[in-house]
Amino acid sequence: MSDLFDCPIAEGTLESGVGRCHEKLAETEAAIKKGIEGARVAHFDETGLNVSGGNRWLHVACTPRLTFYSAQKKRGREALDKIGVLASFRGQAVHDGFRSYWQYTCCGHVLCNIHHLRELTFVEEQLEQDWAKNMKGLLLEIKRAVDDARVRGQHALPAEVKRLFEARYDEILAEGLKANPPPEPTGKRGRPKRGKAGSFVDRLREHKEATLAFMEDFSIPFDNNQAERDIRVTKVRQKVSGCFRSTTGADRFCRIRGYISTLRKQGMPILPALRLAIAGNPPMPATI
Repeated sequence: MSDLFDCPIAEGTLESGVGRCHEKLAETEAAIKKGIEGARVAHFDETGLNVSGGNRWLHVACTPRLTFYSAQKKRGREALDKIGVLASFRGQAVHDGFRSYWQYTCCGHVLCNIHHLRELTFVEEQLEQDWAKNMKGLLLEIKRAVDDARVRGQHALPAEVKRLFEARYDEILAEGLKANPPPEPTGKRGRPKRGKAGSFVDRLREHKEATLAFMEDFSIPFDNNQAERDIRVTKVRQKVSGCFRSTTGADRFCRIRGYISTLRKQGMPILPALRLAIAGNPPMPATI
């Protein structure tokens, strides 16, 4: 402001403006949160957040049109319950497989296949297991089939095509299980370790429906990139500005940044909206 308009702004003025904006956006944030809770498909993710020299967690719940952030002390079920979105959500939750998400049985679950492709690449290149290459190729082939069908205006793949894809999925996992057989019982308490590849095979078998959900329902994406894009801004912010000096600053950032992200997704002008928010009359984005 000083360089562009010869209008320097005191830190106290900025502090006051940010605090007032945060206060006046409370109802808007609640509406955004409720909109995500009622969505048919929503994305969830979390990342570390440095606050006052200590570690906290930034959680995001979002759709292509809405963004909600929350900074919490913890990462798991306790924090998710406090946030409240998943407890009320009845749609399809897209995530990376973090175990706390699975504890919410009121909604459907969809796994991010970009994460799967990364793990498959590791198993293929580092552990030299061919089944991983075959599975990676199959997932990408299914994605192309879904994308092509969507371009043609179709709403589903033919039943026979889906059956063939599922049969190939099962065959490849059988190869993976053969390459990573369960360990012999040791007589000790607890489950014997399976190793990274073996555990990955088990996960793909157990969560086959969540892995292939994008094939069954074209409204479900192949990946969780929406959440990763929405959460990336926090990493950029920390690299540029460093940590948050207080929980108050982190909470203010979450609410205001969620509003800005939502406005941008909906093509609404940001600076006029923030001016109106500080004045006490923030424009309400669409929440349906």
